[in-house]
Amino acid sequence: MRTIFVLLAVLFGQASFAGSDFAREQKWADEVVPGIVVGDPVYLQMKDGHKFLSIYTETKGAPMGLVVVHGIGIHPDWGMVGTLRSQLAEHGYTTLSIQMPILANDAKPEAYDALFPEAAERIDLAVDYLHVKGYGKVVIVSHSMGSAMSHYYVVKHQDKLAGWAALGMGHDLDYAGVHIPVLDMYGQNDLKPVMKFAAKRTATLRKIPRSMQLKIAGADHFYNGHEPEMVQGVQAFLESLK
Repeated sequence: MRTIFVLLAVLFGQASFAGSDFAREQKWADEVVPGIVVGDPVYLQMKDGHKFLSIYTETKGAPMGLVVVHGIGIHPDWGMVGTLRSQLAEHGYTTLSIQMPILANDAKPEAYDALFPEAAERIDLAVDYLHVKGYGKVVIVSHSMGSAMSHYYVVKHQDKLAGWAALGMGHDLDYAGVHIPVLDMYGQNDLKPVMKFAAKRTATLRKIPRSMQLKIAGADHFYNGHEPEMVQGVQAFLESLK
């Protein structure tokens, strides 16, 4: 009997770890929503009934809609993510920045791999939301772990997209099998994993029309002090997709 209880405890422990920390998501939402100045909070509902925060910033006459996908353990208005979603809207694009699955603060990056299917569902809901809003062209703008999560989605659903701007992708991933235009951006002083696989990523980019790799001089992983160059790089890529 004791063996059964131990087994159940292990199984339930794995089950609770397999999905996002909804309580932490709610904590982020409670802190973020009252402070939103640009855009409006919207909640997208997953198959299991969970509703996650997104920030929708509509720009009249926008040529496309952008799904903004943040990195590990943060929220859709955090730092450079908030800069991307708000400033790209100022430059004429509609943005939808979405809350990605998160784990506890002490979770290791590799633990997030189990959340990729859930992340893909959220991205798909966001893409569909923008299509329903009338945007025939939808582009993903992702950063860090969000880029790895987006990779999982793009290789399966790229027919729904007009392009993908992947910033700071640190996993051992490339763009083999991707056919839509891609911008691969990273900082000159980026994290070691991002730098390590840069050559591998650019080798596969050469086979994709209207794709390029862009290194931002002097920038770190979060583009601190180089936010204008970051936004300009993404904007130039988006202009090429019109």
